[in-house]
Amino acid sequence: MGILNLTPDSFSDGGKFNNENAALKQTEKLLREGAEIIDIGPQSTRPNAEFLSSEEEINRIGNMISRIKKEFPEALISLDTFYADTVRFGFNEGIDIVNDISGGQYDAEMFDTVAETKLPYILMHINPSYETMHDKIRFEDITLEVNRYFSEKVNLLREKGVNDIILDPGFGFGKTVEDQMKMISEVEYLGFGRLPLLIGISRKSFIYKPLGKSPMDINEETQKLHLKVLEQGAKILRVHDVAEAKETLTQFLLKK
Repeated sequence: MGILNLTPDSFSDGGKFNNENAALKQTEKLLREGAEIIDIGPQSTRPNAEFLSSEEEINRIGNMISRIKKEFPEALISLDTFYADTVRFGFNEGIDIVNDISGGQYDAEMFDTVAETKLPYILMHINPSYETMHDKIRFEDITLEVNRYFSEKVNLLREKGVNDIILDPGFGFGKTVEDQMKMISEVEYLGFGRLPLLIGISRKSFIYKPLGKSPMDINEETQKLHLKVLEQGAKILRVHDVAEAKETLTQFLLKK
């Protein structure tokens, strides 16, 4: 999954792809380097980012989804939003997957809307409100906590008729460095191995801050962690650097 931020304020690539031509060129690059899914993000969720309404997200997306679908019909498009209205708009424009960082907690209509669209849904572990999403919580057992959350939310989604669910443990959101490293080492236990697991650690601070590096200078360390999670059964890598991740995936498949 290649990341396409349509934002002026994302932490590592803000403003680079928030006009149509630049976004299309970046999409072409991501696909050429091996991405199968393009994850479109109209709103940054880094700490202290500008908060947008659903209407502002939709205005920012414009006709980007339909343009990508027309230019690159082979691409799967996931829409990174926590708003039901943005999902409805994206569905009408042709998205293939809903990527909701909020686990349905920031918009009461989200789960029902996903059920209506029958789109696959990425369920992420996160703190229960937008205001607290980055508050660091030290859990007694992070893997147990994430699995408890997944069980509760998956049951709710299933009751509403959502059948295609992908789990995201939520690296970079409200977790200590120690807990995130513990999650990396216990990926095989997350979600009990029953549903596909998406891992999004690209340019995350729990990797670069302890090393005293910048988000752009941790590719080697990130690929080692990517290999580790692939070996434990991760199915999707959400990344900025597609070519490098593709190389890691090839390396993993050759070892199997």
